[in-house]
Amino acid sequence: MAASNEIFELHGTVDLVNDRKILRFDQESSDKLPSRGQVAVELLEAHEGHAVVIDPDGRRGHWLALDSQAVPQLPADVGDQVEFTARVAGTWPETRIPQDLAVALGDADDLDEMWAGLTPMARWEWVRWVGATKNPSTRERRVEVSISKLRDGKRRPCCFDLSSCTDPEVSKSGKLIQ
Repeated sequence: MAASNEIFELHGTVDLVNDRKILRFDQESSDKLPSRGQVAVELLEAHEGHAVVIDPDGRRGHWLALDSQAVPQLPADVGDQVEFTARVAGTWPETRIPQDLAVALGDADDLDEMWAGLTPMARWEWVRWVGATKNPSTRERRVEVSISKLRDGKRRPCCFDLSSCTDPEVSKSGKLIQ
């Protein structure tokens, strides 16, 4: 596992899962990361200054969404091998808050200070918990529960598991689709 300032190489293969371009990291690269869950890394060299969050694949490995606005555009096609020089990020990048959660937070003026006082990683957890379902009614309920829990002073979703609650467009039951 990499120390916080140690520079290391990450290798992976570009893949397409449900029409989404991702980078599946090889096991050796995943083993360099300090967590089996989400990990924020700072990309170095050609991508200097980009902090990205690498997701768990549910099989002790990791992957990176290449269609994210936070990830630099790569001239890579499906099947291509990609290499990054990186180090564990000193701070988590800010997450993009989805429209439904943003509206609910905007309507909850009393939570402005609470939301701003959360760490970027905690905000990532709320966003991921809300988005970790395909079911629209479950998602709507999670937005409502988020507001309620934040009002109760909760700084994180109760039982959110960073290593298994991932993007439902590319995973099923916490495991990246093969």
